[in-house]
Amino acid sequence: MKIRNFIRLILSLVLVTGFSSAWAAQTIKWSMQGDSLTLDPHAQNEGPTTQVSRQVYEALVQRGLDMKIGPALATSWKTTDPNTWIFQLRKDAKFSDGSGMTSEDVVFSILRAKQRTSDFKEYISTVSNVEPVGDYAVKITTSKPNPILLNQLSNIFIMSKAWSEKNFAMSPQNWDAGQETFSATNALGTGPFKITLREPNTKTVFKRNKYWWGEMDDKGLTKIELLPIKNAATRVAALLSGEIDLVTDAPVQDLKRIGASSAHKVESTAQMRTIFLGMDQAADKLRTGNTGDNPFKKKEVRQALYQAIDIEAIKKKVMRGLSEPAGIITFPGVNGYTAELDKRLPYDVDAAKKLLASAGYPNGFDVELRCPNDRYVNDEAICTAVVGMLGKIGVNVNLFAQTKSKHFKELKDDQGDFYMLGWGVPTLDSHYVFHYLYETGASWNKVNFSNPEVDAAIRVMEGEVDLDKRNAAIAKAWKIVKDDIAYLPLHHQVISWASKSNVNVPIRPNNEPLFRHAVAGK
Repeated sequence: MKIRNFIRLILSLVLVTGFSSAWAAQTIKWSMQGDSLTLDPHAQNEGPTTQVSRQVYEALVQRGLDMKIGPALATSWKTTDPNTWIFQLRKDAKFSDGSGMTSEDVVFSILRAKQRTSDFKEYISTVSNVEPVGDYAVKITTSKPNPILLNQLSNIFIMSKAWSEKNFAMSPQNWDAGQETFSATNALGTGPFKITLREPNTKTVFKRNKYWWGEMDDKGLTKIELLPIKNAATRVAALLSGEIDLVTDAPVQDLKRIGASSAHKVESTAQMRTIFLGMDQAADKLRTGNTGDNPFKKKEVRQALYQAIDIEAIKKKVMRGLSEPAGIITFPGVNGYTAELDKRLPYDVDAAKKLLASAGYPNGFDVELRCPNDRYVNDEAICTAVVGMLGKIGVNVNLFAQTKSKHFKELKDDQGDFYMLGWGVPTLDSHYVFHYLYETGASWNKVNFSNPEVDAAIRVMEGEVDLDKRNAAIAKAWKIVKDDIAYLPLHHQVISWASKSNVNVPIRPNNEPLFRHAVAGK
């Protein structure tokens, strides 16, 4: 009888006062302007997509809060010769269905990421072979010594081979072709969370993976809800009203208003991303122009557009001071970056007009500028400002802004003469920029830049372990591409996160939240 009364007393206290904070389940409601493009971890090398994958999937190695490479699914590694790496794997890593991860899953995943439909194949282009060494070690062989292999592997996520076989997901989703696959809308990883609901562009629910090998900083945090809100004003209103706990792309025009709220806070940091404009220099004539030829083939035209852009005005009026004008499309902290190369050509409308006239376009020309409107900080507003600036030199630009999923897909399908793109450098090495954006025939080289000296320098970057020789090749390549003006650099992006005052998610320069390190207050 006494035991029964004691149980009644405990239950009544729970009903009246609720669970203690130690027992309370916490949820963080997270928003950004665009959603993940796919859940397939090898299909799209795009920032928000990787942000979502990172909560569910893990790589052999990972970057911590300090952005340094450390163990993840691999506990240690060594080289047995310049081209051979041995990785020892965790024996306690399990997928969120409870199945154990082994070397077979790692071998499968790396080979999957090298397939034709993978958007990560360039990351690991030097990997020539992967094989298991027992159940809990793998041997990776490279075609040449690769000094940045660990940096590259930090973004190659490990999938379950059995799950992929069962669900016909042995190859990455062909996102460019619009393919629909099981792995595009479902996920099974070894990470701290698992996805329990996926409604693209509306809602994604992550719940704790009880089989995760690691430790959460906040043991009461059990669920993350991603609620993409494209409209900036609506996103801020949802944050200020309490409907949203965290926004990882807070609009620059609203930062003061958010910061003035005692219930909210704002954090900003320089991001590992440069925003720029690309111009197709291979087409015989513009798809959208009126000249019958392609003005972008001429360096004088590319330079004229560059010098017609008042980047300081964009920084002040569009970015509210939260950007850093760029002269090259990589940023401080990346190996190979130098401040000297990052200096811009001067803004000079008269010089730009003279360059156009000398190139044979004294009255300018017409062209379409394609921009995303839900990917980068103030992306459409930047493009709108550029349209007005180029108009001053007689270049009549028709702005075509659309959602990032369509923008990227059409860009990959060679539909753009003139376009905006932003490029981060997850490996923190210049090779990543050259391999994707400048190498002849590279998947994101939509300006169709091709230079045998740059291609040769890229080969040195991939296989030279003498850092002085390697850095000399990087410096030579940057000098060539800067002089060529294949792209129009705009600025290095600054990111701002806004949240409730009692929600702490460490901001990182790669703009990726690690919710395993989040702390959510009551």
